[in-house]
Amino acid sequence: MTTIDYAQARETMVEQQVRPWDVLDPRVLETLSTLPREAFVPAAYRALAYADLPLPIGHGEVMFKPVVEGRVLQALALAPSDEVLEIGTGSGYFAACLGRLVREVVSLELHADLAEAAHACLVAQGLDGNIRIEVADALRYDTARRFDAICVTGAVDTIPAQFVQWLRPGGRLFAVRGRAPAMEAVLLRSGDAVNEPHVQPLFETQIPYLVGAAPAPQFQW
Repeated sequence: MTTIDYAQARETMVEQQVRPWDVLDPRVLETLSTLPREAFVPAAYRALAYADLPLPIGHGEVMFKPVVEGRVLQALALAPSDEVLEIGTGSGYFAACLGRLVREVVSLELHADLAEAAHACLVAQGLDGNIRIEVADALRYDTARRFDAICVTGAVDTIPAQFVQWLRPGGRLFAVRGRAPAMEAVLLRSGDAVNEPHVQPLFETQIPYLVGAAPAPQFQW
């Protein structure tokens, strides 16, 4: 039986996958270099924890590829004082990354079993101190709170208006929008009383839709 050197695999992931995709933010690289991704991957796929692949985690959901994680963390330009909302906890790994970079993370997860498993992983790694997971449907969620950054980890046909309303002025929102196979990752910067939100295209990718956020089926005659 071959024993995997996860520390070496982590270093190789950063140097051969993440850096070459122009992820150069030192805080992001340090986070990806030190967090044990394998601890959040389902046992059946643990040997692939650092592969350039999206990994299934149940309910048709997947973990982002490492290069996507790096690009998203860098694009959000997170500050240590930021308060962040994650829509779609999934495995809990990306919440852990966010938690290393910001003051507080609120993470919404539709599936109670994924939320429970993610919380258990965070606790086991001692990473739960500034991360709160709530079992909730983000499309029906209601809060008066505002956030410095929001990360949507499932695709949407169009970005829901309420997601944008949860941003503070100058806040940033990452989402993947559109219809497969032409999905586009974007960074939205919230506006203010004068300026409209600005949307910056980042890269093309393809991920599963948030439950309830897929486009309506198109009928063909």
